Amino acid sequence: MANIRNELEYINHMAKTDPAGLVAAAESRYHNIVAGIAQQVLQHPGHKLVLLAGPSASGKTTTAQKIAEALQQSGAQAYRVSLDDFYFEREKLPLLPCGTPDIESVHALDLPLLRETLRGLMESGRADIPHFSFSEGRRMRFDPLALGDDDMIVLEGLHALNPEITRICPQCTKVYVNVSSRIYDEKRNIVLNKRALRLARRILRDSQFRGSSAEETLAMWRAVTDGEDRYLAPCKPFADVLVNAIHLYEPCVFAARLLPLLEGVMDEQGRRLARALRRFERLPEIQVPADSLLREFLGLTGQG
Repeated sequence: MANIRNELEYINHMAKTDPAGLVAAAESRYHNIVAGIAQQVLQHPGHKLVLLAGPSASGKTTTAQKIAEALQQSGAQAYRVSLDDFYFEREKLPLLPCGTPDIESVHALDLPLLRETLRGLMESGRADIPHFSFSEGRRMRFDPLALGDDDMIVLEGLHALNPEITRICPQCTKVYVNVSSRIYDEKRNIVLNKRALRLARRILRDSQFRGSSAEETLAMWRAVTDGEDRYLAPCKPFADVLVNAIHLYEPCVFAARLLPLLEGVMDEQGRRLARALRRFERLPEIQVPADSLLREFLGLTGQG
């Protein structure tokens, strides 16, 4: 991460004087990481599976899709599959001691179905892939998938590196994606920490895709991060590759949408986020490239 100038003053200076350069540097760094992962996968011919995990709003979906695209550009057909499609229906979800569904647990996934699906893909090259609707709380359909001899699967989700899943297919490449840099000011005070950057992304995404207010996202954020600490962090050491998905210019772009959403919010975490965002120069969304990971959170691509 030494090549990331994660300083408020630098970001603001570049946003004023060379916004295109600021954007290009961030996008190039991320795309180079993705290309490197694809090359690493191709160096292991027996690895037909890429497992990609990461916390909420880290950019899992986009990163998985871009790894699949990078593999395809190298001549290998690759398909992205989401663990979200393997959730149990509402009435079968495990419960927390308070009686509410524990949707952060790996056991919220239908692990027998997942094992059957992965074994089918790895052994016979065929399986039926479920498609889950969160609005309905159930699986809507199954679509058949047939793999060629050299085809690959990129499986992404919160629990993709959990031993319950990695033991199914030990010959795989394991990737962990996160926002792994803070943004500091010139006095080395933290302006935005890693979770605050993801929270900004999550508020934007929830408002776009789930009709959730900033207050609703803030209210559930503690449970989300507690679940990450409990279920995800212990699996991070299993990763072969770590991806830092920060894009230094993202607060400059997000501020225009986020600040109105945070106006009047009483939650102290939300108020701190708003104060931090006001310190950044603004960049218009038109500066964001069409293939940027950030478009995932601006409501212009799929979720992740």
